[in-house]
Amino acid sequence: MTSAPPRRRRRRLLLWSVAAVVAAFIVLGATAAVLVARVERELERPRGTETIELTIERGAPVTSILDQLTAAGVIGDPLMARLHLDYRRPGETLQAGEYRFEQPMSTVDALDRVIRGEVVTYPVTVVEGLTLRETAERLASEGFGELDAFLAAMASPALIADLDPAAESLEGYLFPDTYAFPRGTGEADIVEAMVRNFRRRVEEHLDAASGQGLDLRSLVTLASIVEKEAGAIEERPLVAAVFHNRLTRGIGLYADPTIIYALKMAGTWDGNLRRRDLELDSPYNTYVHPGLPPGPICSPGEHSLRAAAQPADVAYLYFVSRNDGTHVFAETLAEHNRNVARWQVRYWRERRAAER
Repeated sequence: MTSAPPRRRRRRLLLWSVAAVVAAFIVLGATAAVLVARVERELERPRGTETIELTIERGAPVTSILDQLTAAGVIGDPLMARLHLDYRRPGETLQAGEYRFEQPMSTVDALDRVIRGEVVTYPVTVVEGLTLRETAERLASEGFGELDAFLAAMASPALIADLDPAAESLEGYLFPDTYAFPRGTGEADIVEAMVRNFRRRVEEHLDAASGQGLDLRSLVTLASIVEKEAGAIEERPLVAAVFHNRLTRGIGLYADPTIIYALKMAGTWDGNLRRRDLELDSPYNTYVHPGLPPGPICSPGEHSLRAAAQPADVAYLYFVSRNDGTHVFAETLAEHNRNVARWQVRYWRERRAAER
């Protein structure tokens, strides 16, 4: 029997070698697939029963973060977690910050949370009608930063200069709302978030305000006076209408809150408005100077902005407090004087008599 020619024999050996390599890859591939499937099942298995809180430091390497998560009981195996990151989430980074993991939670879910940077946030409510300084004091007292740093960030009008070139600070432009910030958020970042919220919320009122002859600064200034004058939400369009009507007729606004603001700026406000204060030499004294004051006197909320942009269609020029948060409105001075006699002079006389 003759042997195969050398060339044919070499070709056969080459084919056998290729077949062996392919078979080996098939076996290895099947083994790898089984291994990957086993790892994925382990990573997706919920673990633990307690809520775990920890802080990942800025700049910590991935290996250290995975070791930290393992030591805290958030994940089970740092090597499996690293394989998941390398092969399932390539290019993703683990974010620094304070985290809360509510167990049971799988390793995959825990890593997703850190990749997305879903850090713990803390709420703070800034109510309507606060001045710039009062807002800074509120944020500082709640532990969100230092008072002086807040005041410095709020003193610069840069964040609102494109909308209000005349602004000298952020007075009136720190939107009152409930916010949530991660621990360690800088004062400037918090201020920027409040101004960003204002810009978003005021936009819907600008067209209506323009129809009333108000630019942004005039809108916010008028809304800030409405905010301080009107307690009841349903009365704000009526209070705004009074001021609109007085502005149109060139009548002074005679708004006590503007004088109070001037006294606060001067550092002389003690909680009592006296008759002599009505003659205060200040551009914010609307008893002396007709028209709107130079700028906002506080941060108005949504209802006051809407009222200033869309006042009620009424002819009122006056209002007086009923001493319960609501007001009595009048079109004429004679009617207003009767209301003052009833709700101020007689009301307080009767109250003092009842207390004796």
